[in-house]
Amino acid sequence: MRYVMFVATDPEGDPYSAEDDRIEDWGKEVGERGVWVDGNRLRPVEDATTVRVRNGELLVTDGPFTESKEWIAGYDVLECADLDEAIEVASKHPMARFGRLELRPVWPFD
Repeated sequence: MRYVMFVATDPEGDPYSAEDDRIEDWGKEVGERGVWVDGNRLRPVEDATTVRVRNGELLVTDGPFTESKEWIAGYDVLECADLDEAIEVASKHPMARFGRLELRPVWPFD
């Protein structure tokens, strides 16, 4: 099953430590296991653009669609046997301590 893992900041997470941010180790492990499909960092929220259409009018605004202290910093696409494996993979990601990770199953169009 395919999952998108949203990597988000969290003001209640452990203080960030570059020394403890072992993302390369995580990437190597999930790559070797064959569960990592795709992923990347995202530009800061200041670079976001929100697009809406209301009453037939295109509305384009700078910035994210919500104001919050947390923001999505990146994403990963995982191919896991089930939710238990996805949780296990996510639990080893550094942002599980420094931020938060949201796992969401992909819902393919049939």
